Amino acid sequence: MTKETELQSGPLLNSKQKKFLKGLGHSLSPVVSVGKDGLEEKIVTATNLELDRHELIKIKIGKSSSVAKDETADFLSKNSGSSLVQIIGKTILLYKKNPKLDKDKQIKLP
Repeated sequence: MTKETELQSGPLLNSKQKKFLKGLGHSLSPVVSVGKDGLEEKIVTATNLELDRHELIKIKIGKSSSVAKDETADFLSKNSGSSLVQIIGKTILLYKKNPKLDKDKQIKLP
């Protein structure tokens, strides 16, 4: 079994949960940027770190990136164990529940 087949994205979100998260994500600024270097380990590390801090994050794919947005979203969701909420243009919205966060900082899904 290869490393790729062992990795899984997070739990599937239903349409009500996605709609809720999209609303929350609307006002967020991107906290991770994918540039010309593509999907390096440092991007995965940054994604995991930000998901641990915020649960819901935006990732921006730069114009110089050679990796397709669908491939980037799939790769990052699988390698971080997060759920893909949406892709708009070159912006990806990912969600991953973190039970270690303070209760007042956790996102409560409908």
